[in-house]
Amino acid sequence: MSTPLFETLHITSDVSVIVVSVALMLISGFAMTRITKRLRLPNVTAYIVAGILIGPYCFNLIPARIVGGMGFIADIALAFIAFSTGEFFKFSTLKKSGPKVLIITVMEACLASILVFIVVYFILGLELNFSIVLAALASATAPASTVMTIRQTHAKGDFVETLLQVVALDDVVGLLAYSIAISVALASMTGTFQAGHIVKPIVLNIAVFLLGGLFGVFLKLLLHKRSTDNRLIVSVALLFAFCGICAVFDVSPLLGCMSMSMVYINLTDDERLFKQLNYFNPPILLLFFVRSGVNFNLSALVNSSESIGSVSLLHIGVVYFLVRIIGKYAGAFIGCAIAGKDKLVRNYLGLALIPQAGVAIGLAAMGARTLGGETGNILETVILASSVLYELIGPACAKLSLYLSKSYSNKLEEIVEIPEEEGAEQKTELELLIQRIQAIQEELPKHDDPFYEDEKAFSEAAEEHYAMTGIPNPNLYRRKRGAF
Repeated sequence: MSTPLFETLHITSDVSVIVVSVALMLISGFAMTRITKRLRLPNVTAYIVAGILIGPYCFNLIPARIVGGMGFIADIALAFIAFSTGEFFKFSTLKKSGPKVLIITVMEACLASILVFIVVYFILGLELNFSIVLAALASATAPASTVMTIRQTHAKGDFVETLLQVVALDDVVGLLAYSIAISVALASMTGTFQAGHIVKPIVLNIAVFLLGGLFGVFLKLLLHKRSTDNRLIVSVALLFAFCGICAVFDVSPLLGCMSMSMVYINLTDDERLFKQLNYFNPPILLLFFVRSGVNFNLSALVNSSESIGSVSLLHIGVVYFLVRIIGKYAGAFIGCAIAGKDKLVRNYLGLALIPQAGVAIGLAAMGARTLGGETGNILETVILASSVLYELIGPACAKLSLYLSKSYSNKLEEIVEIPEEEGAEQKTELELLIQRIQAIQEELPKHDDPFYEDEKAFSEAAEEHYAMTGIPNPNLYRRKRGAF
């Protein structure tokens, strides 16, 4: 391991170290996307690779104390991701697809856990307390990389809506599975069973879910007739406050933030707030994934002395990595078949459920503290190492599933299909192109404002600034003259 950069340069100022470290994380993540873009890989993969490169096992550019002090980034990133997925939980949509999504979620989450438990406990012969907790963690899926991949590809359709709802509900199942598993693990270690170990986390998550709904109502009241800047300030402030409340009780903010946005979207039907937040959160998500890469402890994974009984840590990690993928895909396939989903959803949904990071890592840390000793350390190492690997291949698999399910395409002829008319003359390539463009124009939403919807957040903020300062707005002058 090389000498840390800041020690080599004899930089001791805390402010300098923090600011430069954050800048290095942002710049390295962005720079790596220039490479992965040419390889047609998602941005999430670039961020994690960048974290590994600047981490302690490559160039060692970021001090460990800075990485350790950025633990709050995970909570904030999860909060934004959960809030964005809540947009897809409109009651009108849930009435149509809710039962089907629940069936798919239970099947893919439970089958992954069951397969991991069978292989780890019965075949590898590991301890019950370790096996059951590891199996429970296998059910969790990371929504962050999936959402970012969908956002990057601009995918849409039934496959995307099903995927987002499954990923969001998946962590609910994961939290319940972990609560039961850790109680059984403690019972096997101590010889006594305490129902409180199961009931307490379930009650806490239900309370967080209900509190998130109240925050959603509060958010609606606060954003009523607010300016663009204030809407962003208030919504970010409430998300941060909610994360802080959850941190006090050591519970994940995932369910609560999802509940907050679900209540808000159903009360207001205001999709514009989600677009405004999408402008704000990319740097936060970048830091979250780069930090995950920096935390990748390669030496612990390949160290032959690390083992449980006669099974090496590397062996456990490889088995967990592969068996969980098989369980996720098979569970999603069976669940979609039972729910009567379309063939494209059934065949490719499992590919998009591979990523695993935030929630699993957080639960693994809690499990490590509860189990304690070498067993707890090995549990956390396996989850951390496999999470990094999942996040490296997961976004690529998610992007592939979106493409194979025809949720997005780079080819115009696949985006817009022109039906063939019997007896009509065969059209030229130019005529087909014009017809496809006209079809796309007909699908675009009608609006009187010359600005696109995504630009309103910035244009309105600029107009408010000019109004407050009294400086003439040049854009307004050009608009009046029709200079567009």
